[in-house]
Amino acid sequence: MSDPIEMLARFAPLAPRFDAFILDIWGVVMDGAAPYPGARDCMSRLREDGKRVVLLSNAPRREARVAERLAEIGIERELYDRIVSSGEASRQALARRATPALAAFGRNYLYIGHEKDAGLLDGLDYARVDGAGEADFVLNTGIIDDSDTLERFRPALEAARPRDLPMICANPDLVVVRHGGARVLCAGAIAAEYERMGGTVHYFGKPHGAIYQACFDVLDGIGKPRMLAVGDNLDTDIAGAAAVGLRTALVLGGVLADALGIASGETAPAEKVAALCAQRGVTPDMAVPALVW
Repeated sequence: MSDPIEMLARFAPLAPRFDAFILDIWGVVMDGAAPYPGARDCMSRLREDGKRVVLLSNAPRREARVAERLAEIGIERELYDRIVSSGEASRQALARRATPALAAFGRNYLYIGHEKDAGLLDGLDYARVDGAGEADFVLNTGIIDDSDTLERFRPALEAARPRDLPMICANPDLVVVRHGGARVLCAGAIAAEYERMGGTVHYFGKPHGAIYQACFDVLDGIGKPRMLAVGDNLDTDIAGAAAVGLRTALVLGGVLADALGIASGETAPAEKVAALCAQRGVTPDMAVPALVW
């Protein structure tokens, strides 16, 4: 039987217990349009206390673009040490042809995703093509419009599957919570559908362990017992961090808010949190309502 989840009302008591914090971005730091109330202040206080902060995101884009977006909404560069993104991890793995499977890839890819993320492989020896018949693999960064369902992408998947095209999924998340609480599909949902059809998918990002090594490289000299991973998604943020030996804190008001029957920033009864975690088969070490000092 696992230990009970430590329920906390705010983040400040955690600061003396850890030297480094690995923070999810979407659902913990911001909602896509603005920082969550108190999040920027909490990050600032961690930095004032000399803490190291890495932002770990399943954003399917390069780290510099994530940084630009954060700066636009008031999350300045001095509030963190580094951003690690699943998009950057995907790009670097393809650039290095980092595994035997990737080494066997051809250079032509069919793109699934929004045009704003279509430049992920720009500058590398890969070329985007228009149809599955010309492609060697599929690059999946997610949906095109917030109202999209899987049906929009089924023709592309059905064209790729008979040719046994492998897929790169640059964001393993299934859904994300937009500003105002709307739930929107992510690349992980498209990838899961392709797997159900019998396709092969190579994932980059949480909960897959390789993405955490980039965090450890930034935090060189700090042992895992002095690191805390903070996220709002049990299946990616919490499960992924726990699998690589990190302590974890679950933010309750993100993607799980509906399931817990709370609004962003609110807490939930300990027994309700424990029951949901038991149902999902993933239990964090602690839980907080939000990233609030």
